[in-house]
Amino acid sequence: MRIRVAAVGDVHLGEDIRGRYRRRLEGIEERADVLLVAGDLTRHGTPDEGRIVAEEFRDLPVPVVTVLGNHDYQSDAEDEIVDVLREAGIQVLQDDSTVITCGDVRLGVVGGKGFCGGFAGKCASEFGEPEMKAFVRHTREIADLWHKALKGLDTDHRVVLSHYSPVKDTLTGEPPEIYPFLGSYLLAEAVDAEGADLFVHGHAHAGVEKGVTPGGVRVRNVALPVLQRAYAVYCLGDESDNC
Repeated sequence: MRIRVAAVGDVHLGEDIRGRYRRRLEGIEERADVLLVAGDLTRHGTPDEGRIVAEEFRDLPVPVVTVLGNHDYQSDAEDEIVDVLREAGIQVLQDDSTVITCGDVRLGVVGGKGFCGGFAGKCASEFGEPEMKAFVRHTREIADLWHKALKGLDTDHRVVLSHYSPVKDTLTGEPPEIYPFLGSYLLAEAVDAEGADLFVHGHAHAGVEKGVTPGGVRVRNVALPVLQRAYAVYCLGDESDNC
């Protein structure tokens, strides 16, 4: 029941990278069974950048599942980017789930962009101005959708794929003042309620790779500047983390 999950985030592809990231993915099928991409695929969220992302990740020998990040919304063209990626055979999660079958193993992946709000003791709350209530409510609605999606999965393993972090652990190195804009404890609560083997996120370029939710779910920050390699590979169904 072992499966190898490759993951990376914050690739921020642009014209100068065209064709170069693809080369770093050669042979991935020898090391992993699926590739998860944790958002910030582009720099400015333009359709042209979206097409570069599609070119770099299409027709790989392993399934590719991705979510969008905040940069992918910058040009208000996120729907067009999603269409381009899906036309290229890349799965894009938007607060829903998919099931990857690898031999006898079924991997459920739940995910979406995620959002902000902060962490226990230093978090925003649904109080006061309508704008503040809407800010926190957006994250709570996302967490509720993930909770339901996880509950509906009947697979051997479950992974959550997000752009934003569910815990502070993986943010160490980032300025504490911006923690509320890097993730939310509500995302961890949703995962801990149903359980998962792994939570993968990006966004925290100056953070660290490893953390854990209060409920004991492994968290991995796979932002490219943190990994400093094309992707990391994590084993599920094995006592070890890295394959």
